[in-house]
Amino acid sequence: MSNKRTFIIAEAGVNHNSDVSLAKKLIDLAVIAEVDAIKFQTFKAETLASLDAQKAAYQNQKTSSSESQFDMLLKLELTHDMHLELIDYCKQKDILFLSSPFDCESIDYLNQLKLPICKIPSGEITHIPYLRKIGQLNKKTILSTGMCTLKEIEFAINFLFKSGLDRSHLSLLHCTSEYPCPFEDVNLKAIETLKKEFGLPVGYSDHTSGITVPIAAVAMGATIIEKHFTLDKTLPGPDHQASLEPDELEQMVKAIREVEKAMGNGVKQPAKSELKNINIVRKSIVAKRRIKKGEVFTEDNLICKRPGTGLSPMQWDKVIGIKADKFYEEDQLINPEIS
Repeated sequence: MSNKRTFIIAEAGVNHNSDVSLAKKLIDLAVIAEVDAIKFQTFKAETLASLDAQKAAYQNQKTSSSESQFDMLLKLELTHDMHLELIDYCKQKDILFLSSPFDCESIDYLNQLKLPICKIPSGEITHIPYLRKIGQLNKKTILSTGMCTLKEIEFAINFLFKSGLDRSHLSLLHCTSEYPCPFEDVNLKAIETLKKEFGLPVGYSDHTSGITVPIAAVAMGATIIEKHFTLDKTLPGPDHQASLEPDELEQMVKAIREVEKAMGNGVKQPAKSELKNINIVRKSIVAKRRIKKGEVFTEDNLICKRPGTGLSPMQWDKVIGIKADKFYEEDQLINPEIS
């Protein structure tokens, strides 16, 4: 079974801070890191959060605690002109532009912009009108599963299919919706659980600190990796602190590509690079001391030593007890006729 290339998404999210020049710098960094796509977030604050919706604890750490979630989101919206400018810039840089819609209007909007992939955030997995719209588009769709039970995931999958999404278009992302995510809450083994339960491609959306976990996820068979990144973790905004900086993103991509090569095809046989070492490190049956013609081979006059160019030690029990067909010097390869 050949190993497929992992689809790596650099999640810019709202780390542009509503500054198109900063967003373009993030695109440049994603190109340098050689990811497959860069993803932003598309939403209207007025259709995403009510005025009294509270912020998550991690969001309060890098934003004003007196600011509501609505006000925070209002400052992080991408305008129509910004969308067009960033999509065009991604085309110039030959990198795929993606964005997660966080409300029903944004689904229609991104579809009008002809984005090729729909990315469903974890928070929308119970949102029937949202899922119906996505399903009706019948595009390639990636479903994040943070905060979900298997029953909730099953509900969303079945609803998407019922709404018109072809099964071949859907992939899942295992995810833990905490920023940063404690390592003990990652539960990478859930990747295998999702594969077995739903028979769909499964990737991993990572919110841990560092790059260790997404690399491990690829070794466990994740087909997609999504990871937040930023220009600078100290910038103001809700997601910068739990994001990778540019050099870390590059290291993660490099390591993932190395792991892909290392996965191989699963067939246990000598690798091409190690064939030349077989005769050097394996052993042959040789004379432990001088052996006269007609003398019986025993454990006292035979030994196994390198190189492996003579009779294999696998023939040891067949050689013991037969007579030497000629005179052997010490360390000489034994080559009697054996049946």
